[in-house]
Amino acid sequence: MQLGLVGLGRMGGNMRERLRAVGHEVVGFDQNPEVSDVASLAELADKLAAPRAVWVMVPAGVTDATIDSLAEVLGDGDIIIDGGNSRFSDDGPRAERLATQGIGYLDVGVSGGVWGKQNGYALMVGGAQEHVDRLMPIFESLKPEGEFGFVHAGPVGAGHYAKMVHNGIEYGLMHAYAEGYELLAKSELVTNVPGVFKSWREGTVVRSWLLDLLDRALDEDPELATLRGYADDTGEGRWTVDEAVRLAVPMNVIAAALFARFTSRQDDSPAMKAIAALRQQFGGHAIHKR
Repeated sequence: MQLGLVGLGRMGGNMRERLRAVGHEVVGFDQNPEVSDVASLAELADKLAAPRAVWVMVPAGVTDATIDSLAEVLGDGDIIIDGGNSRFSDDGPRAERLATQGIGYLDVGVSGGVWGKQNGYALMVGGAQEHVDRLMPIFESLKPEGEFGFVHAGPVGAGHYAKMVHNGIEYGLMHAYAEGYELLAKSELVTNVPGVFKSWREGTVVRSWLLDLLDRALDEDPELATLRGYADDTGEGRWTVDEAVRLAVPMNVIAAALFARFTSRQDDSPAMKAIAALRQQFGGHAIHKR
């Protein structure tokens, strides 16, 4: 099957290679001419036979501009797939805008990171059944082998919504491992923290791919000494908590994990200063002055 692919970074570039490896014809465009197959979106469209399908894998901040530019060179019967980390609420307006030109739209939450080329990508798809059916050869080639790793989650927006919740859960899982790591590292009894995590990789209820990756990180740097305790967020955790507030769903773990990331960005937390001051005032507890 033919596919246009816009955005050939860490995810997009690996997706192109995975698809080509099983015989699909992929025409890629990227702002970096060293990795791009064509010089422009117009040339990309020209190289695809109608009806065309173009998958967009660009950062969320430039997705709308990219899709609008694509719409100028595509037409009736074509499909645009957004596989980036867009907010689900952006999908409906995009689909409506494209529909006026006869262009279909699918939103696909993609998980797999830099390991997806080898292991496959988990795909959460939103959109019309007819569009999903048409792209199934691509989805089948990108997903992991076996029965898992793909879902048609619902209409337009459902794919990115599912990925948003997936990433919110990821926040909570990562933070639980992180808290366990810190406690083990401070323990007077445990002398082999990396070994403990390695032992959990088989036969325990906490085994997971994230645990495997933490074990790998500890193999490379047993005390994580080369890292700063600073964690960014790309938005999905915030959006998940926003939805929890809107729908009155208690989300204690995910919310706490999100706020912990915010705390990580403060060299000297004002909130912790206030707590230290209060503890001194009401209980005479010792404080640490700068």
